Amino acid sequence: MFKLLMFDTISLITILNPIAAAAIMLSLVKYSDIPDVSRKSSLTVLAASIITMLSGGYVLRIFGINIPSIKTIGGVVLLIIALHMIQGKEIAPTNTTQEEHNAAENRDDVAMIPLAIPVLFGPGVITTIIVFSEKANTFKEKLILFISILLSSFIVYLILRNASYISKMLGINGLKIVSRLMGLIIGAVAFLFLVGGIKALWVGI
Repeated sequence: MFKLLMFDTISLITILNPIAAAAIMLSLVKYSDIPDVSRKSSLTVLAASIITMLSGGYVLRIFGINIPSIKTIGGVVLLIIALHMIQGKEIAPTNTTQEEHNAAENRDDVAMIPLAIPVLFGPGVITTIIVFSEKANTFKEKLILFISILLSSFIVYLILRNASYISKMLGINGLKIVSRLMGLIIGAVAFLFLVGGIKALWVGI
């Protein structure tokens, strides 16, 4: 069960990519606003994650979408994110646009939009939580996923809260290296989703 907890937590943290979000936050808010923005963003991520965990599977069933299908398309989404990160392209290109970034600079509160959603909590995270939730068949497995969400949200808060120190310590090159390493992990998770989804769909034909 500890392995499952570690796998779920590391997967969520990597896909949330709080290091990249911290860099974006520093370009949008004043230093004095970092504590408040960090708290609001991490709480928004936590709430959105729990809602997705509890309701995601039911929404899919309403529209007649099975888990192998969502795993397959989720694997594609995660693979695109991973490739962008490994290639060192702009931070979270699939989660936010330049128009959203420019609009955010004119907003008084960027903690929830666009920082929490969609920069942190994007389609990759939604897909991952739904897949993990549907795989959790027992109460203990669902509890482990819930704990993983709590842990990952808390780590997001810690990284955002200390964004300025992390940025100074790592520098631009350090942030790119960390982003590429996270991209490799996301790529591995993407292939697990993709291969598992295609295999299940093939068997079900």
